[in-house]
Amino acid sequence: MKTRLLITLKLSIALAAALIMSACVKPGPARRGGDFAGEYRLVSVNGEPVPANITHGGAGLQIRSGTFTIRADGTCSTKTVFVPQSGTDVAREVSATFAVDGSKLTMRWKGAGTTVGTIEGNTFTMHNEGMAFVYSR
Repeated sequence: MKTRLLITLKLSIALAAALIMSACVKPGPARRGGDFAGEYRLVSVNGEPVPANITHGGAGLQIRSGTFTIRADGTCSTKTVFVPQSGTDVAREVSATFAVDGSKLTMRWKGAGTTVGTIEGNTFTMHNEGMAFVYSR
């Protein structure tokens, strides 16, 4: 009986130590883009379906289309086609590196600032310059 109690006590201590140690483990490094890699198509801007007529910086323009590409190597790029008041289509392409934290992507744009986006299922949402861009894969 004494031996059984001693074994039970040792097992309880070992289990408690294992639980405590598992709670102290640091999370692994941020994932790259493998889970989210692919091309996403722009479906709306500020809740307006694309093509979307919006106002940005006091000027009206139409966003015609866009893509957002996430690569497994931790890089991404976006291409947006819009028509300013001049009436001539303009394509803007930019690229970034990013870090993943859960469903959040933090993008550091080349020659620009940082933007945060989220992925839920096949939907990528990014807020940039006061506008909400929603993409679908």
